Amino acid sequence: MKYVLTLLVCLMCLLIGCGKIEEDEMISNDFARDVIKDMIQKFGEEYKERIKIGVEQVRKFWRKEDGTEEDFRNFCLEYFVADPKKLDESFKRLESASETVKGLLIQMERELQWNLHVDTGPILPVDLLIARFNLSSHVVEDMFKSKVAFFVLLNYKQEPLDKCLSEGDEWSRKKWAEVRLAQNFISRVPADVEQKVHEAFVAADNYISNYNIYMHNLLTEDGKRLFPEGLKLISHWGLRDELKQQYKEPDGFERQKMIYEVMKKIIYQEIPEVVINNPNVDWKVYSNEVIGDGVSNRPEPNIRYRHLLNIFKAEREVDPYYPMYPTFIDRKFNIDREIPEETVFRIFDELLSSEEFRKTAKLVEKRLGRKLEPFDIWYTGFKGQSKYSQAELDSIVKRKYPDIEAFEKDIPNILQKLGFRKDIAAYIAERIEVDPARGAGHAMGAGRRDDKAHLRTRFSGKGMDYKAYNIAIHELGHNTEQVISLNMIDYYFLEGVPNTAFTEAFAFLFQSRDLELLGLKEENDKEDLQVLNQLWSVCEIAGVSLVDMKVWHWMYDHPDATPEELKEAVIEIAKEVWNKYFYPAFGVKDEPILAIYSHMIDSGLYLPDYPIGHIIQFQIEQYMHGKVIGEEMLRMCKIGSIVPELWMRQAVGSPISVKPLLKAAREKLREIS
Repeated sequence: MKYVLTLLVCLMCLLIGCGKIEEDEMISNDFARDVIKDMIQKFGEEYKERIKIGVEQVRKFWRKEDGTEEDFRNFCLEYFVADPKKLDESFKRLESASETVKGLLIQMERELQWNLHVDTGPILPVDLLIARFNLSSHVVEDMFKSKVAFFVLLNYKQEPLDKCLSEGDEWSRKKWAEVRLAQNFISRVPADVEQKVHEAFVAADNYISNYNIYMHNLLTEDGKRLFPEGLKLISHWGLRDELKQQYKEPDGFERQKMIYEVMKKIIYQEIPEVVINNPNVDWKVYSNEVIGDGVSNRPEPNIRYRHLLNIFKAEREVDPYYPMYPTFIDRKFNIDREIPEETVFRIFDELLSSEEFRKTAKLVEKRLGRKLEPFDIWYTGFKGQSKYSQAELDSIVKRKYPDIEAFEKDIPNILQKLGFRKDIAAYIAERIEVDPARGAGHAMGAGRRDDKAHLRTRFSGKGMDYKAYNIAIHELGHNTEQVISLNMIDYYFLEGVPNTAFTEAFAFLFQSRDLELLGLKEENDKEDLQVLNQLWSVCEIAGVSLVDMKVWHWMYDHPDATPEELKEAVIEIAKEVWNKYFYPAFGVKDEPILAIYSHMIDSGLYLPDYPIGHIIQFQIEQYMHGKVIGEEMLRMCKIGSIVPELWMRQAVGSPISVKPLLKAAREKLREIS
């Protein structure tokens, strides 16, 4: 049953096409058949199948503004390319043009959003207006208006996903590139609709990127400060990472409880609006009292959920232009990931329902010597008790990387430590630029081979601390994949990896070696229990991902919901997922912690890529055992953006599966019991 949904979707694609609703089509089937007869007479019977496919693909997108029926006939007769040599030359020119257009649009978007993403000082009102400007929203429609899209549809076949999966192993690289070319035009969304989507995501991203909590300003009920001066943490990433660090501290439990209380205040939108990104007021977290002259305890007015709702509403306007993918959920799983939602859900369910997860929870409880708290989903003890404190790690990193230039200059050395040849490391490093981030961190790839990928992480006047370094190594994994799969690929239309889960896998691969890359040695038990750490981490983010998935289904079921109603639904869904999967392991019910992730608010169903990425990373790690990371990553990234299942077979010899991770965890639990 693995591909039943996908097969049905693809059969629908074959039968009804895509791009706009059926009743808008102006070229009738009868007229199209007449055109096909004319073309067969002109070009020959040997081109019959190609002609039929091309004419039908064009017919499904042709609108009144594109011309009359006779214009349609003339276009098909004039622009069908029968000569294989001319078709091949046309493909090359389309590749070159696509790289130019996509690359320049990516570069422009990066520059126009620069002041929102990069720490250049206070954000000005005009920065938001500049960031909203988006020429890319017009590109697809302009491609149709210029008839470039129709040329592609007339001459290159759109292959359904089931055929990609069943026959893709037999296709040449050129065939794969042609398929990806044709898939650029599976829809025809109006520019104004695309622009609304862009604006919704930009606004949400800006909201999240500036959601900081000044930790020194948090007070216990008796007025005690638990965190050092100057500590500013972004939600949720910074809060989560600080909570993780406190496992190493003998008095960290009280700080962890306070961080979790902050998270709950954010989830419930009970957090006083004035404490967000404000160093000038103190806040008694538990009683929710703000201390400062003339300040109000007014809670944040559901802004968090309003942004999520705005993204949903913008994506709903896209829905009619994808008749066989009628929801954003369908598009995210079947187009972006090319992994059906039912497959992803089954993987997560298998993982979270496993005996291995529950046994690992018992082991965590035993190692902590107390009952589990909800925030123990971020337990880090399986990494081993580091002999380096947070302060020591911060000091080491700041000495090594006092500024951005020092980290950027060291990238070739980092890559060589990971096994890349010196010349390859230099080649990759030359194509990466490092910027100081406003948010937690980000990797933005280039779209043109003469442009650079950009790595963003947080810097201060005192240099890079350990958290920023850890994030930077994660983003470097992204950037390294981006550079290889763009600049060292054989066909431009195959640039990248199958979906974001794969680039996350490489990012995790780098991040897990952060101390090793600093030249630091850890205790021996770090690697011994790494598989349990991996299992624990994947279960945590899989739970969060299920919340993300269920929330989007809820929004489609309640399209007229208010931000307040959405907030209540998110909290209930988070508790529902917690009670089903985490309560049996943790022994506490009705916890909302799975709703804290910022990606759920600003990234549109991005979260499932993380657990899939972890699972892929584990399979890649197993495959790489005894091999050189740099050499294998180079080979894998050159496979390009074919469908995920075939990529995994070519990369590691097996499909995406959680079974290897569960098997390894089971063996480790048996060994230490």
